[in-house]
Amino acid sequence: MKFGGTSVATLPRWQNIRELVASRRAEGARVLVVVSALSGITDALRQLCRQSDLAQRGEAAQAIVQRHYELLEHMQLALPDTLNERLVELVRLADDGAAGRGELAWKAEVQAHGELMSSALGAAFLSHSGLPTQWLDARECLAAVALPNQNERTRLLSAMVEARPDPALNARLAALGEVFITQGFIARDSQGRTVLLGRGGSDTSAAYFGALLKAARVEIWTDVAGMFTANPRQVPGARLLQRLDYEEAQEIASTGAKVLHPRCLSPLREPRVPLLIKDTNRPELDGTVIGPEVRAHAPSVKAISARKGITLVSMESVGMWQQVGFLADVFAHFKTHGLSVDLIGSAETNVTVSLDPTENLLDSDAIAALASDLAKVCRVKVIAPCAAITLVGRGMRSLLHTLSGVLAEFGQLRVHMISQSSNNLNLTFVVDEEVVDALLPHLHDLLIGAGALRTDDSALFGPSWQALYGSGEVVDAAAVWWHDGERERLLQIAAEATPRYVYHLPTVRHQARELKSLAAVDRLHYAVKANTHPAILGVLAEEGFGFECVSPGELKFVLAHVPESAPLLFTPNFAPREDYAWALTTRATVSLDALYPLEHWGELFRGREIVLRVDLGRGLGHHEKVRTGGSGSKFGLPVEQLDDFLQLADAHGVIVRGLHAHLGSGILDDAHWGDVHAQLASLAERIGSVSFLDIGGGLGVPSHPGEARLDIAALDRVLREVKAAYPHYQLWMEPGRYLVADAGVLLAKATQQKGKGALRYLGIDTGMNSLIRPALYDAWHEIVNLTRLHEPATALYQVVGPICESGDVLGSDRRLPEAAEGDVILIAQAGAYGKVMASPYNLRDEAEEIVIE
Repeated sequence: MKFGGTSVATLPRWQNIRELVASRRAEGARVLVVVSALSGITDALRQLCRQSDLAQRGEAAQAIVQRHYELLEHMQLALPDTLNERLVELVRLADDGAAGRGELAWKAEVQAHGELMSSALGAAFLSHSGLPTQWLDARECLAAVALPNQNERTRLLSAMVEARPDPALNARLAALGEVFITQGFIARDSQGRTVLLGRGGSDTSAAYFGALLKAARVEIWTDVAGMFTANPRQVPGARLLQRLDYEEAQEIASTGAKVLHPRCLSPLREPRVPLLIKDTNRPELDGTVIGPEVRAHAPSVKAISARKGITLVSMESVGMWQQVGFLADVFAHFKTHGLSVDLIGSAETNVTVSLDPTENLLDSDAIAALASDLAKVCRVKVIAPCAAITLVGRGMRSLLHTLSGVLAEFGQLRVHMISQSSNNLNLTFVVDEEVVDALLPHLHDLLIGAGALRTDDSALFGPSWQALYGSGEVVDAAAVWWHDGERERLLQIAAEATPRYVYHLPTVRHQARELKSLAAVDRLHYAVKANTHPAILGVLAEEGFGFECVSPGELKFVLAHVPESAPLLFTPNFAPREDYAWALTTRATVSLDALYPLEHWGELFRGREIVLRVDLGRGLGHHEKVRTGGSGSKFGLPVEQLDDFLQLADAHGVIVRGLHAHLGSGILDDAHWGDVHAQLASLAERIGSVSFLDIGGGLGVPSHPGEARLDIAALDRVLREVKAAYPHYQLWMEPGRYLVADAGVLLAKATQQKGKGALRYLGIDTGMNSLIRPALYDAWHEIVNLTRLHEPATALYQVVGPICESGDVLGSDRRLPEAAEGDVILIAQAGAYGKVMASPYNLRDEAEEIVIE
């Protein structure tokens, strides 16, 4: 169990450590605790080493000693002999300085005292607290090895240890006791000198000890729950990575993740010792488990990392093509200047490499000196500052065909290099540093966010950072209406017949009232295409919603089922002339989104007030097929054609009364609608006749376990801020799926099972004919065995339907209880775009619709 500096800095933290160690003892394990120095002490020791003045070194040493005395006082402990020896030794080292032993060796000896002191203090506290603990000197166990490419500095301050299982050490410790405490960060070389393990040394020490003792596991206790799919400071929706193998974890750590040093994984591979990352403050969280090869998931991107401060060195020479030794000459200069190369890209006349600041001292003098030497053999161009964005996951090559949306995100940017790793674990893009902060959340949403993955990723991806540490609200599965409250009723409905859609009207009403709390919004229109059931239309009419229709059929249906007082919108796309002609005879407000209707049917709209739908130049959403903005989408008038449209409108006496934009669906970023609101308001100022702005819908509904919901209060704040600047425009929205997705489920029955290679297929009595979203959008729907809801999920199924298509897969890699023929299978979040998109394909029976009041 390794604990870092903040975890050992205060009495409450040590009390927490005692409880954690005691819990491991209760499991029957012997425990070795590895500790860092108290927070801030290592920096203080480094500062002491920089002092040339004897008196200043003495003052620095006394301040460090006093820090440990104060913690002892809080613990109400007498000064233990082990700690006293270390404190005295530190003062002596400060007085003597480097004389007689060499400056580097002296620095290593001084800086090692942080861990020596904290571990001595910890041994006293744990023993005094009723947990007898043996103090162990790590230098007696960890032997540093000298490598050919190391100089004296790296041998002393960034040493390496070859740790292999040592049964003798294990037996010796077993004879001494059950709980031990030792130091991270330090070892001893063949000359008997104290050496340091460098950056991430305490993590690495824990791994070395784990390998030496062939431990049941190594636990790294820190202030976060584990590794996440992205840096949570840049992507609050980043999700906890629950299981990784050593290679994946090393790639993530090497390409930007700070929670774990990549050096600490290598020692554990051969003895196959698992490593866990755990949150000291929330030990109940499962954390991240890193171990031997885990069950292979379908290839997917597991993390997106970013490293800033990257410098590219581009070297060009016409004479390099097939020139023997050219690269050897070039890289000899990097070696001379002590610079380690990260990424490499080559062409017939060019080699470009990247330099990572975490592994190199990249000041302007170092780069200038390198460039000067390289100029002797080639033309040199230095490109900085850059950033490396890396997608990490197994089987990256097999994913290339799915990355069109990702490549589109890079389309407008300066991409200086693309590197696909030889181990098939990562794909890296080097771009200008200034674009990273804005780009990373978009990439995460495309690859890991809502709906981005087809498989049941609950075994791999845990809750989001926002759900664990932020204000994001997490959906409690047990609180979902179908989980327990209506389960028996649903089983009865399924017993009568399947497949069946079931709609829960109280959930529709709840969602409607939640959106009505948006004080900034003046009018809400329900996007009818999501679900046209009359009972749902009735509930929303009662709640005061208007209705948005995209076809004459929808408009006629709504006219027949809602009161005459309900506002109506007609927002077709590429519709024939007669659709507009008929809609103009109703009370609906009609929208246009192209020049063609006014160019060719201008007389039809003469004297009318219309809504103009514009394309703001970008699309968002969980899948390319739900992004309704940008040049790749058929929707909306391009902004650059706005003046042409207004001229046509003037010529035909058409008044643009509203502006509308809808860029996509499944969006969970509240800032998005604020941006749309502001852009539409700015355009409206140019037009002059506009009285309302329609910012569309697309409000995301979280589907994956632990994913945070859209923050409606935050959305209201964003909209109110924009509206304060443009109070003269009414604000309209047109949500669809947000209102009805959670209110509907699809019930089916298990029909048969099949084993095929490593896969198990579970068939049900309906498929893509009833619910096409998984096949069409790669949409993820929760699937449960309602019959066996509370039984353990021990089977891994591919849930498929009876339709004669390979794409008839409703869920891949779903963990469910062992199923039997006739079990009721429930597919959640089917209230939107389910029945309305169903078809009679294969002439299978259509799913009936049932309403629960």
